[in-house]
Amino acid sequence: MLKNIFSPLDSTIAQLSQRGMNEDFLRFAIVGSLGLCWDTGTVYALRGVVGLYIAGAISYLVASTANWALNRVWTFRERQHSAVHIQWTKFFIANLFGFSVNRGLYFTLISFFVLCRNQPILPIFAGSILGLCFNYSLSKRFVFS
Repeated sequence: MLKNIFSPLDSTIAQLSQRGMNEDFLRFAIVGSLGLCWDTGTVYALRGVVGLYIAGAISYLVASTANWALNRVWTFRERQHSAVHIQWTKFFIANLFGFSVNRGLYFTLISFFVLCRNQPILPIFAGSILGLCFNYSLSKRFVFS
C-alpha cells in the first residue's frame, strides 16, 4: 500500500536524480515537509490548551516520530534496519542537536517577535529548514546505515 502512495513521487524523484539531485535527500526533504505539517497541526491544536512553548515541544516529538517512521519505510527502505525501538532511539538521539537548533530558533523567534507569536508557522518553518541538512547527514550515517 505504501508503495502505491509514493509511486508518483518516486517517478518525479527518479527524474530529478537524473539531473544530479540525491534521491535520498529529496525523499528526506519530502518527509520533512510532511513533518512540518504534523508539527504545525500539533502546535495549532495545542497552543490554546498548553501554550506555545509546551505545544512546540510536544509537536516536535509528534513530527519527529512520524518522520522517523516514513524515513524508515520510504526514504531508506533499501537499507537494513535495526529493531524498531533501537532505530527510533538512534533517530531521536541523532536529531537532538537538530532539535536544539530547530526549537532554539522557534523559541527565540516567538520570544522576540509578535508576528511569530501570532503566526507560529513562521518559526516552525524557519526551525525546520535550519535543521534539515544536519538531520539528513546524521540520519543517513548513524540511524539508517
